[in-house]
Amino acid sequence: MPVMKAESTNSVAAGLGFLTNFDAVLDVRSPAEFAEDHVPGAISCPVLDNEERARIGTIYKQESPFEARKLGAALVARNIAFYLENIFKKKNKAWKPLVYCWRGGKRSGAMAHVLREVGWEAKTLEGGYKAYRRYVVEALAELPKSFSFRVIHGVTGSGKSRVLRALAAAGAQMLDLEELAAHRGSVLGNLPEQPQPSQKMFESLLLKSLGALDSSREIFIEGESRKIGQLQVPAALIGRMRASECLLLQTDTATRVALLLEEYRHFFTDPASLGAQLDCLAALHGRERVGEWKALAASGAWPALVARLLEEHYDPAYRRSAAHNFPRLAEARSLRIASADPAAFDAAARELVAPVASRAAA
Repeated sequence: MPVMKAESTNSVAAGLGFLTNFDAVLDVRSPAEFAEDHVPGAISCPVLDNEERARIGTIYKQESPFEARKLGAALVARNIAFYLENIFKKKNKAWKPLVYCWRGGKRSGAMAHVLREVGWEAKTLEGGYKAYRRYVVEALAELPKSFSFRVIHGVTGSGKSRVLRALAAAGAQMLDLEELAAHRGSVLGNLPEQPQPSQKMFESLLLKSLGALDSSREIFIEGESRKIGQLQVPAALIGRMRASECLLLQTDTATRVALLLEEYRHFFTDPASLGAQLDCLAALHGRERVGEWKALAASGAWPALVARLLEEHYDPAYRRSAAHNFPRLAEARSLRIASADPAAFDAAARELVAPVASRAAA
């Protein structure tokens, strides 16, 4: 059990399990601070919005700390009143919230004080978001070392992400880094209308996912590079993955093309966006080849384009990097994916889960 103080908790250093002791986690920082990163599951309840916070800061620096505090107190009181009259209106007396701000100071203190005066058992997080962020960094440097991974490999389009999803449905443990990063991990990997999270938010989501895993059981994970889109995978996790046992998917070209046509179908209605992404490869492949790819896209020859991208870009890149970064890939077991049909991935997952279950039973 975490050590609880009368008005705060210093349990971040002991892990995030203590959050289950609360009915809600209230982040009272500004919306911009919340958008960059927050405790997973926290509710944004800013006591100063972005403009108000900037205004108070300007007054503090250019006029007087006293005038800034006076105006700040009025704005904070007004905003807290809004939450009491709306967001918290139907909360019963047993409601128990945890409140945090940047460093566990005035903003969270003001909110928690009012909530306690109402009669709720509100606590503040000692050290605030700053302490939480320090915990995330420290935990991600150590926690991955306690896990046993099976790293799924295969050339682009071999169905690695689909195998992961099928494994999860079959009861296996898996960690989908590309889902957390909102990116498919390639030059065309941006997801439509879904920007990547910030680096800090990615790490928060990753720590939450790792914390839900059972370290006594094997965990399946896709072999990734150090970067997924614009996000860096923590060094300790990369190191643990690269030292882990590997599994190699074998998928024929026709199946790979079919899978990629489904995954990248958003480009069919936005060839200009695809052309911009392909232009990023001009330094590697030359303008002439990229022009040929773009011409295939313009003519709607999507299967031909995908096949050429696999042969001329993705496969050579995979061969250059995979064996170098994952030394155990040479000894990997191979698993054939028979087709693009979902049943093929379900069958592959069952084949993988059966020996795992047998080892666990033994």
